[in-house]
Amino acid sequence: MSRLILLRHAKSDWPEGVADPDRPLSPRGQEAAPKMAAYLAAQGLIPDRVLVSPARRTQETWDLVKPALGAVADETVPQIYEAPVSRLLDVVRSIPDEVATALMIGHNPGLQDLARLLGQPSEARRTLTKKYPTAAVAVIDLAVESWAKVEAGEGTIERFVTPKSLGHGEDE
Repeated sequence: MSRLILLRHAKSDWPEGVADPDRPLSPRGQEAAPKMAAYLAAQGLIPDRVLVSPARRTQETWDLVKPALGAVADETVPQIYEAPVSRLLDVVRSIPDEVATALMIGHNPGLQDLARLLGQPSEARRTLTKKYPTAAVAVIDLAVESWAKVEAGEGTIERFVTPKSLGHGEDE
């Protein structure tokens, strides 16, 4: 069994004249990321490896999540930035098999599309199909012997959690 955790970056700012990859987190994002990190830690959702988009907002999200998860191997993966679902699936399939739980920090619509692609029909899948807000987390269990063999519809979305569902303001 492999576990994939998908974390959409926390709420970002849109400063005038700043290119998309360089957009920082907003104050609300800076508040939400550590709260989601605390949830992950409290639930024992600790990854063996973290894959992070190179965008500033995803890197800042990881910087705020990292302290709650302890010493976890991480890497910046350029292919995650603005990736269509097919490219994200390629990233998942490239995860080394010694990694039991991987956390991917990325963007929408890619993460939402990946969760929909991998997850079998369920209430959690229906919920995330409607909206995958910033700082939301999808936990997908995959009954595969190798990440390289992950296919559409093989996952069970074990849970989908948003900041609002934890009592931390509005989901966006």
